[in-house]
Amino acid sequence: MGAKEFDYYIFIDYSENYLGYLILEGKKIREFIPKISKFAHYRELKHKRAYLDSIGKIVNKTNLCSHFCRLKIRKTEATPEIYSDILEFLKQHNNCLLFISVDNKQFLNFKKLVNIIDGKNIKVIKESELKKYTPEYKISLVLDTLLNLARLKDEEF
Repeated sequence: MGAKEFDYYIFIDYSENYLGYLILEGKKIREFIPKISKFAHYRELKHKRAYLDSIGKIVNKTNLCSHFCRLKIRKTEATPEIYSDILEFLKQHNNCLLFISVDNKQFLNFKKLVNIIDGKNIKVIKESELKKYTPEYKISLVLDTLLNLARLKDEEF
């Protein structure tokens, strides 16, 4: 966020019965942002179903998910799997600057986990603290939308 450049951006979000994360390499953000200009915050939309149908086509057509280093969406029962994947990534990239945005409901638990593995190079913030229209906010909308697509299709990514 702001002037600081991170090596990797990690976003963790929760939507009803689904939890997911995506990891994007910092140097790919500039080329990725123009591809997600049509994404919006699901709760603020009037025509939610039409939005998801339209965005679903864009996701498939542009092969959007191929831009991520990692992406996983599972039912909330798989929370330990999601957290262990992320902790493994943090351990492998312990010399990198990492930005992590976490859903407000998951924030305290995740912050404790990061502190256990020595999070000196890791900035963890709540999703609600992301400033609107920043690249980080826009990328969080992508994960939010993917979670809603998965929830409606009841499938795992």
